[in-house]
Amino acid sequence: MNIVITEWNAPNGLARLEQEGHHVYYDPGLWNSPELSEAVKEADALIVRNQTRVNADLIEAAPRLKVIGRLGAGLDNIDLDAAARRHIPVVTAGSANASSVAEYVIAAIFHSARRLGDAADSVRSGGWPRQQFTLHEIGGKTLGLIGVGEIGRRTGARAKALGMKVLGCDPRLEKDGDTAAEAGIIPADLNRVLAESDYISLHVPLLPSTLGLIGASALNLVKPTAVLINTSRGAVVDEEALIGALSANRLAGAVLDVLGEEPPLKDHPLLALPTCTITPHIAGLTQESQEQISEIVSAEVISALRGQAG
Repeated sequence: MNIVITEWNAPNGLARLEQEGHHVYYDPGLWNSPELSEAVKEADALIVRNQTRVNADLIEAAPRLKVIGRLGAGLDNIDLDAAARRHIPVVTAGSANASSVAEYVIAAIFHSARRLGDAADSVRSGGWPRQQFTLHEIGGKTLGLIGVGEIGRRTGARAKALGMKVLGCDPRLEKDGDTAAEAGIIPADLNRVLAESDYISLHVPLLPSTLGLIGASALNLVKPTAVLINTSRGAVVDEEALIGALSANRLAGAVLDVLGEEPPLKDHPLLALPTCTITPHIAGLTQESQEQISEIVSAEVISALRGQAG
């Protein structure tokens, strides 16, 4: 069968698909090519990451399509209704990159608390400004999690081990309080998380209810010393409101791994703000996580194709 892969995939997953005897058409730039619709015409399986727009038109252009694999967890780039109408399963890697994202959040907290990069740059330039970089410990500070799924729980457990207090806002905590308690997460409503947290980390999917969730009204509740960390989806944050809060020193900093448009334009206002750190959507990208994601999705696609064989 024919498998089309439109974005980067780890070699172990590609090898497994080929060993199964499938024909693999792999083009990591296909997601952004006008040839995408033509390429999927003979596809029995389509494997994507987060940049390919698997909308109804693309699904319609693939009459043989039997399964869609998502190299990650979020599904907001896939028209699930259109897939369901064709009875096409959508398989993911689940929480395979949860530890990678959790470690990124902890790294972002340390980055904001100690500013090692800035301190090193200052020394490299001939300075020795010890007082300027007399900053903060994270022990005793409060981390607020907005969204407490697998990534949120792993983040909370790591923060708790570092001596932080962890608040979590998620309706699932009412149903799964034992798991949250094991991670040391205190259930709280959104307003409490915003008002009490020194670091606020977002772990929610992009839904109508979360679009622009962190806007002007939410940012007005946070401490001026707080730092916002977003590894979920860019559109969860109202970027205009964030620019206003950072520019007016009503928020101490932001670490953003995701944006509304990726990559940003060179003149994007957030890039000009020294208190905003932007990384290129790498929170879940470690060698370990990508190999595991590729392995899981390849296995799920193979299983789906075996079920459709003949």
